[in-house]
Amino acid sequence: MQGKVVLITGGAKRVGAATCRRLHAAGASLMLHYRESAGEARLLQAELNTARKDSVSLIQADLLDLGKLQSLVDQTLQSFGRIDALVNNASSFFQTPVGEITPAQWEDLIGTNLRAPMFLAQAAAPALKKAQGAIVNITDIHADRPLKNYVVYSVAKAGLVGLTRSLARELAPEVRVNAVAPGPILWPDDDAFDELSRQRIISHTPLRREGTPDDIAKAVYFLLVDATYVTGDTINVDGGRHVAL
Repeated sequence: MQGKVVLITGGAKRVGAATCRRLHAAGASLMLHYRESAGEARLLQAELNTARKDSVSLIQADLLDLGKLQSLVDQTLQSFGRIDALVNNASSFFQTPVGEITPAQWEDLIGTNLRAPMFLAQAAAPALKKAQGAIVNITDIHADRPLKNYVVYSVAKAGLVGLTRSLARELAPEVRVNAVAPGPILWPDDDAFDELSRQRIISHTPLRREGTPDDIAKAVYFLLVDATYVTGDTINVDGGRHVAL
């Protein structure tokens, strides 16, 4: 990743922050996007810029605002002069049981998980082609095995898997496009999964444990750096849960 530039959405905390740290440690410069996590974003920027001066820039945007997506790419090019990789990590996640789904919920979940990655990829495509770059989308094992009461989220992530395959064909041969599908890595910040629910999920995971954000970061790194003959694919990083659902 030496000399490479990565635009990552939702990079301020959780899986996004772990991915930033791993790619930065490998030599990448980062355009770190955040929406509301300004404090976490500035702390992470300061941490990484202390390790390597002027290697991380920040950009704030609501990914539901289509008019802001081109500016993420433009700002990255203005700051670093190139884009070698796009990591579509930002995501909304909340329940939408049938009978209670609203247009606003649809707009939020489809907008962050599918529409924004598509339009960001389109905006970044010329620079990525020039750099012979790559895209990694963070999907979910529930793209293939829908999560009960999360109808719109599951549909959005299924769409993102389809987008990954389609873009792999559209942007080849210059740009590779792949995805990482996390399983039980970090629990949501809300109370949607109580302790009993969490233990039940772990008990149905073949490796019988939670993963870590760095497990996802390692897979992203692999797809960006080592998997030079892989495109249109999705790696499940879930302790084997996708085979036990």
